[in-house]
Amino acid sequence: MNFDLTDEQSMLKDSVERLLAERYDFDKRKNYLATADGWSRDMWQAYAEMGLLGLPFAEADGGLGGGPVDTMIIMEAIGRGLVLEPYLATVVLGGGLLRAAGSAKQRSELIPAILGGELLLAFAHAEAHSRYDLADVQTTAKRDGTGWILNGKKRFVLHGDVAQKLVVSARVAGNRRDRNGLALFLVDADAQGVSRRGYFTQDRLRAADIELSNVRVEAENVLGEPGSSLPLIERVTDEAIAALCAEAVGAMARAHEITVEYLKSRKQFGVTIGSFQALQHRAVDMLVLVEQARSMAYFATMMASETDAEERSKSISAAKIQIGKSAKFVGQQAVQLHGGIGVTEECHAGHYFRRLSMIEVLFGDTDHHLANLARSTGLVSA
Repeated sequence: MNFDLTDEQSMLKDSVERLLAERYDFDKRKNYLATADGWSRDMWQAYAEMGLLGLPFAEADGGLGGGPVDTMIIMEAIGRGLVLEPYLATVVLGGGLLRAAGSAKQRSELIPAILGGELLLAFAHAEAHSRYDLADVQTTAKRDGTGWILNGKKRFVLHGDVAQKLVVSARVAGNRRDRNGLALFLVDADAQGVSRRGYFTQDRLRAADIELSNVRVEAENVLGEPGSSLPLIERVTDEAIAALCAEAVGAMARAHEITVEYLKSRKQFGVTIGSFQALQHRAVDMLVLVEQARSMAYFATMMASETDAEERSKSISAAKIQIGKSAKFVGQQAVQLHGGIGVTEECHAGHYFRRLSMIEVLFGDTDHHLANLARSTGLVSA
């Protein structure tokens, strides 16, 4: 199997990495963090101008018609740069739901605004009790004439504090954990009855808790067929996990690089600590885990568009398991090999470990996906 990038993909990789190398060093990132949004609006416009925001969208909708490999390239660069902007929330999650279930009218109205950097989306799905069960939704949507009335609370909505539109999941039928009965609604973030509480997450990205109190949504703002949205949510979540796997590889690779650089420059007992064989072995172990993660991230990218939901799910779970194991080891070793400075705000390694720790728990931690894989026929059937 050929894993080489095409000429166009190689150009994309070079362009994104060059942009982030020039405009996303550690000091500039700290300045972006200090803004009101916690990220850079100027960088978001730069992504728009490069076409990154339109890459996964179909050419018929004004996008560039890119596929999972293109998303993987961008997300790996995002991981290397510890990028703060809401690419995952707007383009992968919100945009993924819009691409898959949006009507022609919805796509024609919203996608050009996303491409231009004018519209931010957020996927409001998780609830306090649901943990990793995508079917566990208590937020309700009741018929009201030609529209719907939404009531409920959503938690940990990625970049939900800055999004202009929310893609909200709600139950239109059935009981709390039923697979049938879920629907998706496009809700204006400033609509009457919507309240948001934004906050920094552990890795210094942004999220929000959102409460919906008698929020009216008209019929034209329903995404897809009401009551049958769970397979769509599962599919887009799998695509998001594949994207996160690529981001984790970028973060791990950079954490390994800066750790090796530190081992070559830090002196103890009159010699560089990188000359000690025990530390060399630990650096090599880090590299092995990075490359194992990279292989599984490639696998997740290949399977993200698989139409067989069961095959896709267990493949994505297998990738997330390896990513979680690699992220924990690489992050811990990066901090420990830096010594006491590794836990300070001034050290890059700790920031990478924070992000890797968050990626490990997003959309299911290692134990959750290991249990999923165990319940299935396994990655390779007997």
